[in-house]
Amino acid sequence: MIDQMIKEQKKEFDVALDRARVDISSIRTGRASPDLVSDLQVEYLGTPLKLKEIAAISTPDARTIHIQPWDQQAIVGIEKAIRESSLGLSPVNEGVMIRITIPPLTEERRLEYTKIIGQKVEEARIRIRHLREDMLKKVQQAVKEKTAREDDLHRAKDQLQKIIDEYNGKLHEMQTKKEQELMGK
Repeated sequence: MIDQMIKEQKKEFDVALDRARVDISSIRTGRASPDLVSDLQVEYLGTPLKLKEIAAISTPDARTIHIQPWDQQAIVGIEKAIRESSLGLSPVNEGVMIRITIPPLTEERRLEYTKIIGQKVEEARIRIRHLREDMLKKVQQAVKEKTAREDDLHRAKDQLQKIIDEYNGKLHEMQTKKEQELMGK
């Protein structure tokens, strides 16, 4: 029973890790990457959609992103979404596609992004800790209701701590990799 509960909770840990991965990948590093803009919300025919759902995104070189919408009516909405985003990018509307040239990052901006990465990772760690606490409360409740033993609680704590350590290691690895990419190392 406890193993099944932990297995189900591990899916929630995966969701928290994936969310952190998406948040971190959207932080620009001075190199062009489709991930930088793919999740931007674009107003298209009165419906908010992700950019990747309405356009092909490519990177012909290290400093340029090309966005080719499948419907030309989407160009204005895409351009507006990019301008209004917090990315600080200037899209160029070329009629049938949008071109974005990625400017080099200043040292100040790199340090600012490093702090943001740290915040995103810490948010994921907090979410994982909350999930662990929720799980332990469920096990404690099961012990109170006599559907689980006291040994199950201790075993669950040990198993959860191993899982938490594993996920914190993945978050640390993700953070280190992105910071190195950001600092150009």
